[in-house]
Amino acid sequence: MTTIALTVYILMWPVGVAAVLCVISRGFFREWAEARRKGEPMI
Repeated sequence: MTTIALTVYILMWPVGVAAVLCVISRGFFREWAEARRKGEPMI
């Protein structure tokens, strides 16, 4: 494996994790805002 290919392979994992975290966080905050508007507890 070349150095560039190995670097790209290693650096794609944090990007993937950040993308998944972004999707999960966006869904959480959307649900949280909806619950606050309705006056319901989150849990």
